[in-house]
Amino acid sequence: MKRVIAVAALAVAALLGGAGTALAHNVLVGSDPAEGAQLSVGPREVRLTFDQPVRSGAGYNTVNVVGPDGTYWTGGEVRVEGNEVVAPVRELGPAGTYTVGYRVLSNDGHPVPGKVTFTLTQAGNGTPAPAPQDAGQPEQQGESGGMPVWPWIVGAVVVVALGLVLALRLGKPKA
Repeated sequence: MKRVIAVAALAVAALLGGAGTALAHNVLVGSDPAEGAQLSVGPREVRLTFDQPVRSGAGYNTVNVVGPDGTYWTGGEVRVEGNEVVAPVRELGPAGTYTVGYRVLSNDGHPVPGKVTFTLTQAGNGTPAPAPQDAGQPEQQGESGGMPVWPWIVGAVVVVALGLVLALRLGKPKA
């Protein structure tokens, strides 16, 4: 019986110990403007700060500022400055809630999507930018495109079951 418990504990420890790599993705730790900020004048740029460096390169990272009427207000190339991603913003137009949608490439190679919102309290005189070509892709809508979790769960159940079967067969006294 002691072997069964030892093998089961070892199998569970191996499964839980292997889950650490999924935690390597970048995490947004701050933004300027901050989440939920109330601004009377629109920002000239949006700065997103992550807990790790972001991969730089053409086409890796996207940041879109979308106004309350669904128009786009991003005005140039996205820059990566270590842990920060910076996107220029055009002069804003209507007052209301603006959404900063982003998709950056984590240093481990996985895309990290998310969004931050802020409110413009006084209308500006800006004109919107044309919609980006990739605005309708699922990644911009929050889907990560990563592997689903169910194969890992099934694999874990199989490994634990095999460990228990082996422990029971090897643990029988020889007569």
